[in-house]
Amino acid sequence: MSIDEQCVFCGLMRTGAARWVAKQDQAVAFLPLPESALAPGHTLVVSRAHCVGVFDAPPEALGAVIALVQQVAQAMLRTIDATGVVVLNASGSYSGQSVDHLHFHVVPCWPDDEAELWPADRSAHPDIPGVHERLASQLE
Repeated sequence: MSIDEQCVFCGLMRTGAARWVAKQDQAVAFLPLPESALAPGHTLVVSRAHCVGVFDAPPEALGAVIALVQQVAQAMLRTIDATGVVVLNASGSYSGQSVDHLHFHVVPCWPDDEAELWPADRSAHPDIPGVHERLASQLE
């Protein structure tokens, strides 16, 4: 499993200095720093293998992370009475990714939390003619 000596998430896994929620063979989950938490129980789910994002993650690492995202979300429903979750990921340049290591935020939601966690901004990028055909042909 690859690690990056400069990566903050690789460092947390190496030193163990985190508020751990789960540790599995290919993925881990921990709470962010208190000042970064979007809600009580907000959890980061991170690949043990160092990869920057969804673009370069090996399929098995990405699958393990998504499986743990689901387990964390289900635990939030059962244990802290969340009624839903928002799952966030940013990968690549200009996405807002703050740590260059594959991770997902799992943020619990409740009817009384008054948080709007879904992105409200819309891209100013001009329309791309035939975007769905272009994407579909690349995936054939």
